Amino acid sequence: MTEKLIKNGRIITATDDYTADIMIADGIVKMIGLDIAAGGDVEIFDASGLLVLPGGVDVHTHLEAEVGAAKTVDTFESGTMAAAFGGTTTLVDFAQQPHGGGVIAGLDDWQARAAKACVDVGAHMIITTFNDQTLVDMKSVLQNDGVTSFKMFMVMPGVMMIDDAELYQIMRMTGENGGLSCVHAENGLLIDLLIKEAVAEGRNEILNHPRVHPPGTEGEAAHRAIQIAKLADSPLYVVHVSTQDAVNHIAEARHDGVPIYAETCPHYLFLTEDEYDKPNNEAAKYTMIPPLRSQAHQDALWRGLASDDLQIISTDHCPFCLTEQSWGLEHSKALGKDSFAQMPNGAPGVETRLPLIYDGGVREGRLSLNRFVQLNSTTPAKLFGLFPRKGTIAVGSDADIVLFDPEESWIIKASDHHSRVDYSLFEGRETIGRVKKVFLRGEMIVDGTEWLGHAGGGQFIKRGNSGQV
Repeated sequence: MTEKLIKNGRIITATDDYTADIMIADGIVKMIGLDIAAGGDVEIFDASGLLVLPGGVDVHTHLEAEVGAAKTVDTFESGTMAAAFGGTTTLVDFAQQPHGGGVIAGLDDWQARAAKACVDVGAHMIITTFNDQTLVDMKSVLQNDGVTSFKMFMVMPGVMMIDDAELYQIMRMTGENGGLSCVHAENGLLIDLLIKEAVAEGRNEILNHPRVHPPGTEGEAAHRAIQIAKLADSPLYVVHVSTQDAVNHIAEARHDGVPIYAETCPHYLFLTEDEYDKPNNEAAKYTMIPPLRSQAHQDALWRGLASDDLQIISTDHCPFCLTEQSWGLEHSKALGKDSFAQMPNGAPGVETRLPLIYDGGVREGRLSLNRFVQLNSTTPAKLFGLFPRKGTIAVGSDADIVLFDPEESWIIKASDHHSRVDYSLFEGRETIGRVKKVFLRGEMIVDGTEWLGHAGGGQFIKRGNSGQV
């Protein structure tokens, strides 16, 4: 591997902000200093005027994932290529226990598909069926396969939902073995009733989607999950927080010293429930769970990020096409053309996270540059057992580096994206700040609009203990 030297860039980590050169060799950062001398065989990149950032770490994606009757449209190749163009060099994606099947079989299936990844990947495991063998297998993959976090749904009864007693037993096991329990916190039984009532009354339009997922159902479930985690003496991670209610419960627990962590997503930070007032085909873009909320909830999320009540921004990249196209109906939101209740819930976002959070967070004065890196790279790496290999720029760390132009203005367009999904949540949004070059373990895989990476170029990362920052 040719040695590389990145010169004159403004290096931003979670704690530092300085100008220096970075020498890369054998896939890692070998030296950081001023005016590093380079021999004739060293490839030099001038980063003058650019921010030099650690590669993004996105710990919430669903690639080639089956969700009910639908399947997300991005393959590991297309989804990780899109991630790379967005400045993300590591994903922790969700493997899934087949309903009624085994944890280990679910991981084997995921690893076979993940072999096509273009960036480095780790795996969480979604638990859909609980029995005595489930705990045995979970402990096995935690200790032997580097899968140190597990996701449980408190919603979608009969399909994904784990009940409170099962959740307690899982949390107790993960807490005793260096793992982290992650929950989708919504009151599944109540929401299921509200959906059935809406359909029975003929209220099938998409504008009913947020009405059957009222904010209180998320707040209640988050509070319940926190109490179960406290009883189990286990750390807890609440995914895709969207409400002030949930933030308040998380903040209260953290103030009491409980190891509770949480993420939110760009769509909750920049979009509101007003999107559901659009015509059905447009509103379909925004059907995800939890749904988009009001401006008051959005404001609470920004406050939570600033105060560290929320620690991570992930994408929940779960892409379903709007139309059938060549991918087939199983990949499409057309399943819900007659009723929102049949609509696959999920949306894309893996390619726009860093630019959006820079533009709407850093430039708008809501976040410092250091906090920007902390939320998008460092804390996810630390919490999910990837640090210091990932999530920072330091001697000995993987040379996952992003050169970012803080002044370039551009327009978000789905037609320019590298995901297979046929829309963007942020179509037409003018954004300032753009990824220019991306290095994965020292190899440049993105150069402007040019793709230099390849399927299989990513590595599977066995993660260390999760649940501590």
